[in-house]
Amino acid sequence: WLKAILALTLTQHGPSPLVSARTSSSAAMMFAMEDGQFQLVYNVLSFSLASMMATTLFLWQRVPSINDRYRTALIMSGMVTFIASYHYFRIFNSWTEAYVYSTNSANPKLTGVPFNDAYRYMDWLLTVPLLLIEIILVMKLSPAESTAKCQTLGTAAAVMICFGYPGELIVNGDLGTRWFYWMAAMIPFCYIVNELLFGLAEATASESNGKIKALISRAQTWTVFSWLTYPVVYVFPMIGFSGAKAVVAIQCGYCVSDIISKCGVGLIIYSITKAKSELEKGDLLP
Repeated sequence: WLKAILALTLTQHGPSPLVSARTSSSAAMMFAMEDGQFQLVYNVLSFSLASMMATTLFLWQRVPSINDRYRTALIMSGMVTFIASYHYFRIFNSWTEAYVYSTNSANPKLTGVPFNDAYRYMDWLLTVPLLLIEIILVMKLSPAESTAKCQTLGTAAAVMICFGYPGELIVNGDLGTRWFYWMAAMIPFCYIVNELLFGLAEATASESNGKIKALISRAQTWTVFSWLTYPVVYVFPMIGFSGAKAVVAIQCGYCVSDIISKCGVGLIIYSITKAKSELEKGDLLP
């Protein structure tokens, strides 16, 4: 009966402005694809999903071997890739639902079901703050300092994602709006990068063990390196990519960035927690 009421409402009044806006935004991401383009995104999404799932299993299976005080960081690293796995599953399904093959053509045809790229931004809204928090949790900071850094960096990350999403919906036509949201998102982005490289430098330098210090520095550098790829991918439509080529380049680019920043950094976090656990166990030995 709910479906009947909804159908009657839409028939009499038409879809709500919110539904119309979302439909038009999703429709803006729909372009005819060649077989090679579709298969490239299909395979890259599949590889990304497998990478996230494998990393999640590995990180969570290693939790019992880590000292209690560092387990939260490792569990959180697994949460990042677990959440990403779910959203990549949804992105993959949305991609396959947006196109269909037939015996009449070698290339896929649009089904009319919009490709929902919002899953990626929902993923980032959850995982990007966690990525920063997991790094903070393995550093030599007081509880008060850790809490303050987690709050400020987590908030900055959420603001960055919210600023970037509206521009992501525009891949053709007047790209001035996309440039505006890119520049807006770069403000919190630059703040986070500065904190990772310089704001946390003192905490990194305070590590007495050279191996652990190098691992933490690597985690910071690797995170910054992977993050620098995101704004580059964002500007693909502004440097000549358009239509289907823009969608393919964006999807593949973001997948590579996610694997580096989530799987790569997660494995470095594991290395740090493992090294710190081994050091403390060694200190306890007679």
